[in-house]
Amino acid sequence: MGFGGEPALLAVTSERVLLLEEAEQLVSMILQSDIAEYYRECLYNVKNNPETQRKVREFVDMKERYEEVQRFGKYHPDYKEVMGKIRIVKRELDMDEVIAEFKKAENDLQSLLDEVSVIIGRSVSESVKVPTGNPFFESSCGGGCGSGGSCGCSA
Repeated sequence: MGFGGEPALLAVTSERVLLLEEAEQLVSMILQSDIAEYYRECLYNVKNNPETQRKVREFVDMKERYEEVQRFGKYHPDYKEVMGKIRIVKRELDMDEVIAEFKKAENDLQSLLDEVSVIIGRSVSESVKVPTGNPFFESSCGGGCGSGGSCGCSA
């Protein structure tokens, strides 16, 4: 084949490298954002708060008991006790201010990442599927064109 395809291959490779470098700059911007910084601060607080860590350990221990009880269902002798206790422990964990603040920061960071993903995907094409897990960003046809979704498009 000779040298005919090499310049095109070189251009594609250098374009790919440039795109990856731009992506790394975007990652750097996200990591330096206030949202990411606050997320890291909240994560640090979760890991270093003794009371929060006690609640996390208690939940993890209770979750193991819950999973054991689930294997036998309501026939397990500790079923009612474990089912009641897991709800209490989970609620205590969810009500922990440090955990609640971390979850909020985590959701804020996830929203930023979802928004960036949608912007990139829609810049390429409206039919590009971008998994966000957020119904706000879902396309109106519920699956993108070609899926046979409710918008009337078909494969």
